Amino acid sequence: MFIILMIGLGCGLKGLITKEGNKTLSAVALYIVNPLLIFMSYQSEYSSELLHGLMWSFLLSGISFTVTILLSTFIISKKRPDYTLERFSVVYSNCGFIGIPLIRGIYGDEGVLYLTAYITLFNILVWTHGLMTMKESRDMKSFVKALRSPSVIAVFVGLICYVTQLRLPDMISTSLEYISDMNTPLAMLIAGSAVSQTNFVQALKNPGLYLVAGLKLLALPMISFLILMLPGAPHIVLIVVTIASACPVATTGTMFAIQFDKNPERCSEFFAVTTLLSGLTLPAVTVAAEFISRR
Repeated sequence: MFIILMIGLGCGLKGLITKEGNKTLSAVALYIVNPLLIFMSYQSEYSSELLHGLMWSFLLSGISFTVTILLSTFIISKKRPDYTLERFSVVYSNCGFIGIPLIRGIYGDEGVLYLTAYITLFNILVWTHGLMTMKESRDMKSFVKALRSPSVIAVFVGLICYVTQLRLPDMISTSLEYISDMNTPLAMLIAGSAVSQTNFVQALKNPGLYLVAGLKLLALPMISFLILMLPGAPHIVLIVVTIASACPVATTGTMFAIQFDKNPERCSEFFAVTTLLSGLTLPAVTVAAEFISRR
């Protein structure tokens, strides 16, 4: 994945993937590839154990978001000039673009199935709590918009098909699998190209970057993990939710910052630097979580 990201970085630097082209690729991934991958993860044989694990995943994901939201509010003071950007960035991760290919590579479709719970809550919270954080005002109208997002729709439709065991014909299923298999290379090319558009020298001069990176990539995921161990959830669900929370900063923050004039360049810096650092921190968090949970 990191090698593909570096190829995307090279494509961005050489102009093979332009800024506008990257937006188009992101739209394809966000509205077509990701939802299809989520839906296809539910096209499997019914198992009460998998359904039980999915319910656990919803519970742990809810706890994880609660912990990170509370800690971010406590740690990042309103006195900081970019506190809204920093709070948003440490709570919301790139769990779709980065999390899906990574977890699929480690745990296969079962892992992706459990990840859909985290993604569902992410989409609901980012358009409610996340949006209100950026706007610094309350606006619950976005809740309906969150429920209409392609990834959330894919979860609900996929879950209905899974419970009723409604399976697609082989020809359609194979075609959709080909598209969903594009997720990993497409997501990494997009991430690499986005990183190429950031001035790293300027980014490293911002002390807030180190606070966000430390909290987002290491501190908050590990604190959440230790709390998530308490209920006694299935091992794979515990690790999947931990990995999802440890993914780099979400690109949604940049989009919100552009919309509300909240220093989008700073959000882009958070995304780019944490994306590169995650090549080291994600394996470290995963190994640490595996080691601690199995003791």
